Amino acid sequence: MKIKTETLKDTKKLAKIFAECLDENGLFVTLTGDIGAGKTQFVRYVLEYLNVSEKVTSPSFVILNEYKSSLCPIYHFDLYRLEQKGLSSMIDELREYSKIGKLTFIEWAEFGLNEVPDVALNINVEYDEENLDIRYFTFSSQNKGNDIFLDKLAKRVNK
Repeated sequence: MKIKTETLKDTKKLAKIFAECLDENGLFVTLTGDIGAGKTQFVRYVLEYLNVSEKVTSPSFVILNEYKSSLCPIYHFDLYRLEQKGLSSMIDELREYSKIGKLTFIEWAEFGLNEVPDVALNINVEYDEENLDIRYFTFSSQNKGNDIFLDKLAKRVNK
């Protein structure tokens, strides 16, 4: 499913719908896309709608940020700066964070050397090179368990 947003307000609306589709089972989400595409901003907006009170920042230099919400624990990873050795030490942790009852976002999942758990809901964020305000969010999953979430998201987006 591909969704076009033309403004930050549109992206915020998409994040609100995404947050409303979540439940206490959580979700394991990977985010891919170029630098500046809007991965962290999307996560910020989602967490805003989940009433996270902490300041939401990019985990680029710390690798992992943890947040509390009334829904479930939230974990926000960034794999961009990890080298293969650092990543291999985190593989078991990534699998642990993919279990039910946790909401996990992993930016730069493509650096995960195909070790990212296959339960992931994938979001690819691209910007339009002619109009940098326009973003395309492509949602996909290899895991049939995410079909219910994607169906719910599609219905709400297309309202």
